Amino acid sequence: MQHYGAHPPVPPGHPPHPAQPPVHPGWHAAGPPPAAQAPEPTGQLRLPPGAPVQIPAPAADPATLDAAHAAVAVLLIGPAGAGKTTVARHWADRRPVPTAHISLDDVREWVRAGFADPQTGWNDQSEAQYRLARRTCGFAARNFLANRISCILDDAVFPDRPAVGLGGWKRHVGPGLIPVVLLPGLEIVLERNAARSGNRRLSDEEVARIHGRMAGWYSSGLPILDNSRHDVETTARLLDEIVARSLASPPTW
Repeated sequence: MQHYGAHPPVPPGHPPHPAQPPVHPGWHAAGPPPAAQAPEPTGQLRLPPGAPVQIPAPAADPATLDAAHAAVAVLLIGPAGAGKTTVARHWADRRPVPTAHISLDDVREWVRAGFADPQTGWNDQSEAQYRLARRTCGFAARNFLANRISCILDDAVFPDRPAVGLGGWKRHVGPGLIPVVLLPGLEIVLERNAARSGNRRLSDEEVARIHGRMAGWYSSGLPILDNSRHDVETTARLLDEIVARSLASPPTW
């Protein structure tokens, strides 16, 4: 009786059939199995490639959309002293699914010798390092999402400056990125800036200038969260609500 899938007896004097690799659960039984991938130099598993984050399907039902567990990429925009980093970290910490926080300022300061500090003047070198940091953040965000890890990024994106505008973020992360503007009152950002130290602390004049330019976001159509009177926990909860609405009805930007 012939058994399907079994090798026929090997005639005397012939070498045995080479052992066949087991079929991976994700492969189809028909046809030859795909060639085995060479292991990474680190010995780690090969990760899926990151792809641009896409806009949710228009047919998504807001009533059934579980924003708390959705894989999302959020960009928190705001002036110095708005609380972007604090809110982003807290939001990432409290989500019920794996979530990463990516701060553009942190990535930009990976450059040690030769760091082009924008506080000493915005020039070709500081812009080039900014663009490099933004592209690095976008690459990280896409790879996190490809591995089912949400992320929240933060950056002081200006509405009237293309070099540090939303276009670069959309290009590097994808059209499904959810931008949210965190914009408290001027007196709040001045107070928070005064509590900073090192190169993250700006002059009052610079803080006021940046805050004034951020007012352009009011006419952008993006969701704006004024956290002047909210603590971090409340602000993170309101951010949850904005993300849920943006997933159900993505903003045009």
